[in-house]
Amino acid sequence: MTQYLADAHHADLPAASADWWRDAVIYQVYPRSFADGNGDGMGDLPGIRSRLPYLKELGVDAVWLSPFYASPQADAGYDVADYRAIDPMFGTLLDADALIRDAHELGLRIIVDLVPNHSSDAHEWFKRALKEGPGSALRDRYHFRAGKGENGELPPNDWESIFGGSAWTRTENPDGTPGDWYLHLFAPEQPDFNWEHPAVADEFRSILRFWLDMGVDGFRIDVAHGLVKAPGLPDIGGSDQLKLLGNDVMPFFDQDGVHEIYRAWRKILDEYPGDRIAVAEAWTPTVERTANYVRPDELHQAFNFQYLGTHWVADELRRVIDESLDAMRPVGAPATWVLSNHDVTRHATRFAGPPAGTQIREAGDRELGLRRARAATLLMLALPGSAYLYQGEELGLPDVTDLPDEVRQDPAFGRTEGQDGFRDGCRVPIPWTAEGSSYGFGAGGSWLPQPDSWAGLSVEAQTGDPDSTLELYRSALAARRAHPALGAGDSVEWLEAPEGVLAFRREGGFVCTVNTTGTAVRIPAPGRVLLAGSAVRTAEGEAELPADTAVWWTV
Repeated sequence: MTQYLADAHHADLPAASADWWRDAVIYQVYPRSFADGNGDGMGDLPGIRSRLPYLKELGVDAVWLSPFYASPQADAGYDVADYRAIDPMFGTLLDADALIRDAHELGLRIIVDLVPNHSSDAHEWFKRALKEGPGSALRDRYHFRAGKGENGELPPNDWESIFGGSAWTRTENPDGTPGDWYLHLFAPEQPDFNWEHPAVADEFRSILRFWLDMGVDGFRIDVAHGLVKAPGLPDIGGSDQLKLLGNDVMPFFDQDGVHEIYRAWRKILDEYPGDRIAVAEAWTPTVERTANYVRPDELHQAFNFQYLGTHWVADELRRVIDESLDAMRPVGAPATWVLSNHDVTRHATRFAGPPAGTQIREAGDRELGLRRARAATLLMLALPGSAYLYQGEELGLPDVTDLPDEVRQDPAFGRTEGQDGFRDGCRVPIPWTAEGSSYGFGAGGSWLPQPDSWAGLSVEAQTGDPDSTLELYRSALAARRAHPALGAGDSVEWLEAPEGVLAFRREGGFVCTVNTTGTAVRIPAPGRVLLAGSAVRTAEGEAELPADTAVWWTV
């Protein structure tokens, strides 16, 4: 596609596009599980394209698509064999072009996943590196190393894979003898690129331009903190390294050298019209470290994982909100807020019991979890900055915690001492209708089984029901659009409130109150109720906030 045609793609987007991303609501589509257009049980690009009007009606600003590239699917597409091709299971490049065009005609922007930390072992570079054996120039584009021990039988260092086990796999030479080892921070089918090699940087600059010329509006950068490794690949000096992630700067994560890469990428993004953006998936020890990725000459946004992992406790929420806003303010970047994604337990389940981690296996109290999830969403959407929604959360979907072992496809499942392998529970295809073999997902069933209870949670069942979670999301997003001060700015004004209650004011005569306790709380009514997660009683200047409820007020 020529640059001229790519520019034409953006003609249908809102004219006031400058800095659109600062307060955008961005909806994550997991292509496998959103909509199946050809009835093979797997979601695809034509299916997504057919549901774009739904996303427009929902009220989001942009759509982020998880990977759809050519891939053996060892890790649900995060093992990319060809960055310029669509995997046949999802469609074709023509389907991608049509989807981008339709989205732009609806005023929606498209953000695509980019996976620069590692490729698939089926990538042409890696296949040739193995075939050519030691001395192949292509091996320098990955991390091949000789092993330790008398015969090289031990890994080059003590790094552990995020998915469990060693981060190194030994190769076999073309003559059948044991060979060097290669680094993979995730599955063995995902060898890490060596970003010190100029060919890697050149290739990804070319990939960026390919998709920008196609008309995409930006990129979500997978493992953005992992591209650069510490010189010499030093030992960490201990096992159970997964527990250290998010607490320390590791020799393979959050190295300062990544920022040079993103400064180069920012120059490319700025060459294109339409305010194209890049969003970092960067797991860092602190929000201050996260802010390094969104300095003025680097990326535009970075996911706020500290907020995602915060428990449903008022003091914790307030602390993380303040820390997030304080960290982003000096670099002039917006804070981002997210509650769920394709890697963590859905927040309607995470909040259904006592405070726990981001990946849990217990279903918990469904009613409690949904009530808190609705309140958490209103809180998130009332904060300054950009918000991310994960497909199906607008339906109040819980995690599917009881999937049979034989249907699970998370590559970490069954491995030990690594990342929890239960991510399939948040990836079950979403329900569109109250009937059918896959509740409207597609004509040929679904690649993961859906619970029978999801009929009542379908888009069809919830549409028009004023008490449904779907209609709450629609109303909240409409109100956010009608009150542009909601997403704008870089601070909140905290108000006095009883213990367990958050209350803050935003510009434009708006107040948000959140009761995180399990009992009703009476407070002075700040104004007129604009929107509430549960029914609120007001009388004689006072309001009774139900347990685990958020309320928006106009003042």
